[in-house]
Formats: sequence, C-alpha cells, structure tokens
Amino acid sequence: MALRRSPLPTPGPVTVALMKAIWNAIVSGYLKVIAPVADWLVAKRVRPNTITTVGTLCTCTAGVIFATGHISVGGWFLGLTALADVLDGTVARRTGTTTQFGAFYDSTLDRVADGFLLGGLVVFYATHPEHANQAMVIVATLALIATFLTSYTNARAEGLGFSARVGVLQRPERITLLSAPQAFFGLALHGWVLAGIVSLLMVTAWITFFQRMAYVHRITTAASTSTSPGE
Repeated sequence: MALRRSPLPTPGPVTVALMKAIWNAIVSGYLKVIAPVADWLVAKRVRPNTITTVGTLCTCTAGVIFATGHISVGGWFLGLTALADVLDGTVARRTGTTTQFGAFYDSTLDRVADGFLLGGLVVFYATHPEHANQAMVIVATLALIATFLTSYTNARAEGLGFSARVGVLQRPERITLLSAPQAFFGLALHGWVLAGIVSLLMVTAWITFFQRMAYVHRITTAASTSTSPGE
C-alpha cells in the first residue's frame, strides 16, 4: 500500500512545565507505591542491573506494541514499566551497589529502549493500513535521530569533564510524552493527537540538541579562556 501524504501536524498546547509536573507527580506517587517492592527486591538480593534489564525489555515491548498499532495499550504498558529506572536506582542506593558500570549499563540500555520506542512509531506510520503517512515517518525518524544526538552530546561533554544535562526535553519528559497522552487518547481524532505529540517530541528534541551544543560551546570556551596565560 502506498503511503499517503498529508500536511505536517501542528503540536498541541502541551508545555514542558506541564510534562515535568505530570512526571514529578507520577514519580512522587510511584515512589510510595514501589517502597514495599524495593524492600522485597533488596531482601531477595536482586541486582539493580537485573531490574534495569527487565525494565528495558518491557520498554522495548511497548515499542513493539506501538509498531502494531495498539497505541493506547502501548502507552499504558510504557507508563507502568518505564519507571523501572526509578526502581533500579532505589535498590542500588539501598544496597550500596551504585557503580560506574551500573550507570554506564543503565544509560546504554536507555538508548536501546529509546530506539525501540521511536522505531516502533516509525514502523507504525510506515505500515499501518489506516494511518500510514510519509510526513510522519520523516517526523518520527527525525525525533529518533535527535533523541540519540541529545544523549550523545551529554556523553561527549562528560568525557570532557562537563555535564550537559540541559534543555527543554530530557528523558523523563520524553517518556511522559510517549506514555501518558498515548494511554489516554490513543488514536483519538483520527490519529491527530498522536501525530501532534510525536511532532512536539521531534521539535523539542532538536531544540534540546542545539541547546546542549550551545551550552558545551559556552562552557568549553570559558574554560579555555580562564586557563589561557595572561598578557
């Protein structure tokens, strides 16, 4: 089936502040709920990296669900499982097993999960019999590229001794965008809600990438200036 062309949708009135508020509320409530679960995992000596692995597999499953067109189900599944990021960190702190490899492993699997989530949306827009859309294939692909670039810029900055965790769209907000609206709205309004969310994610991800580039340029330039010999 040929992909249908349609105008690029305009993002809805979703703000970064609202995304952060939603995420903080979810995390706050989730921390209270998972406390007994964390206690049980600590008692059973479950390793934080095991939790990270299971959480990543669940998030990848949500991406596969997106690809099959069950957007609402994928949103709910992602919302219920992606917060394993919170759980593995909680267990690591309680057991004193926070390690450099654990941080590396967690960050690496986050990229795998991001690839599955956004890749699932690319497949959805490329193959779905009712919602196939060339423009949205491009939008979702650009969102995927920008997501990896934002992560890479921070990783390279940390390699230079700096942190570049700045910008309007970091991973918590990205997960909020990919879970809550999909869970509640799915393919409402003939898929325009989803298209608007994916478009918003793409735009803000690229903004974040350029913000991080500018930030690293600024701090590295300042560092070079401060270490230059005086006249």
